[in-house]
Amino acid sequence: MKLQTKYFGQIDYDAEDIVTFSCGLFGFEDEHQFLLLPFEGSAGTLLCFQSVSTPALAFLAMDPFALMPEYAPVLQPQELKELGVKDSQELGFYVLCVVKKPVADSTVNLKCPVAIHPETRAARQVILETDSYEMRHPLAQFRTEEGAPC
Repeated sequence: MKLQTKYFGQIDYDAEDIVTFSCGLFGFEDEHQFLLLPFEGSAGTLLCFQSVSTPALAFLAMDPFALMPEYAPVLQPQELKELGVKDSQELGFYVLCVVKKPVADSTVNLKCPVAIHPETRAARQVILETDSYEMRHPLAQFRTEEGAPC
């Protein structure tokens, strides 16, 4: 199948590439099918959730573990059940990013990650029941060993 995307032009994809959100994303409850597309040169740490039904709709996402290796999201039992797993560690996680100028002012939402079952591609955005993570965590606070922002 072909899809015109916001950031990648026209791409080919297969039905098994689709990530399905039964409840949509927060604020976009009618959007249920997305492709998770990595940006070239990001080594899989910067990605895009591209809507399959609305070509102009795409969300930037990051691998939270690349930013914070100790990130440990824990879902509630009902959320785990809906995704078909028994433990949060069975899932893949991504956090949405709001890009600003300058890029150092950008933020990531560690409080409301997207959880994806790696085999079924079922997904859900959740709100973690902890005060350990913020909805607008400044990207500039994550620095590489050389001191440059990620």
